[in-house]
Amino acid sequence: MSRPLLATCLAASFLLPVMAGAADQPKQLVIISFDGAHDNALWLKSREMAAKNGAHFTYFLSCTFLMNEAAKKAYQAPHQKRGKSNVGFAQSDDEIRERLGNIWHAHLEGHDISSHACGHFDGREWSEADWSAEYATFHTTLKNAWKSVGLEEPAGWQDLVDHGIKGFRAPYLSATAGTDMIAAEKKAGFSYDASLVTKGPAMPVEEDGIIRFGLPLIPEGPGEKPIIGMDYNLFVRHSKGEEDTADSAAFEERAYSAFKEAFDKQYAGSRIPLQLGFHFVEMNGGAYWRALDRLVGDVCHRADVACVSYSEAIPMIEARGKLERASGL
Repeated sequence: MSRPLLATCLAASFLLPVMAGAADQPKQLVIISFDGAHDNALWLKSREMAAKNGAHFTYFLSCTFLMNEAAKKAYQAPHQKRGKSNVGFAQSDDEIRERLGNIWHAHLEGHDISSHACGHFDGREWSEADWSAEYATFHTTLKNAWKSVGLEEPAGWQDLVDHGIKGFRAPYLSATAGTDMIAAEKKAGFSYDASLVTKGPAMPVEEDGIIRFGLPLIPEGPGEKPIIGMDYNLFVRHSKGEEDTADSAAFEERAYSAFKEAFDKQYAGSRIPLQLGFHFVEMNGGAYWRALDRLVGDVCHRADVACVSYSEAIPMIEARGKLERASGL
């Protein structure tokens, strides 16, 4: 064998274990979710972003955005006055009709439609009965949503409402301590909860039949101080929660750098799923949505990356044997 050929063969033999190891790596999961899911323009924008990049998202819907004036007067959240909501209600029947179309088409496109309860109240002190009442209102509102605005519902809508809404995220990430919220989630037919916050990207844990996910703390900014991987938290840090369009580009760059650094660490490491949360509000001139668009465009096309909904992520995580039982949550 010639010396150049021998050198080539030896080099290839050293590369084989590395390549085999890379092939054995599970896909890096990226789980993008949106809270509120109301603004119809952002429904379209997010769906287009997903379609362009082969991604599926999770939409945590607040049900008051499917309530017209008549329903608004009847809605009463636990321990609240009738007709009150922290996030408002739909502005018109036409707005609801358009939103229902977006929800239905997102479902058909493979996205996850999940629950964010209704009026966006802090339920950390709620009992199991309180949570059950709010979940029941969410369910009833969706069951009757098309009829309430004079539309014929699509075939399959009732099945989606009864069996296809599998996840919940508590408003303000305010999960009730103890078992009350989990017990109510089980009774309502949910299989996963995404209300936790974790010190960094972490595998979900199973607690009494509910799979619990948490948004991670990720390093951000010049000092790399940890922050919840969510647009609102960045908004508060960057501009103290006040709209600042003048510095929008700088905020976008900081957000993108934080998202990408968090992704790169897991991608090059143990490939723990990366979860990032957003709202249907373009804060600081859309800085965080632009950062998201860049991230999704950069990573979701990779063969060893899957940008998936929570429902899609669960069997992929279970197949890895990485789903653990909670202890002391």
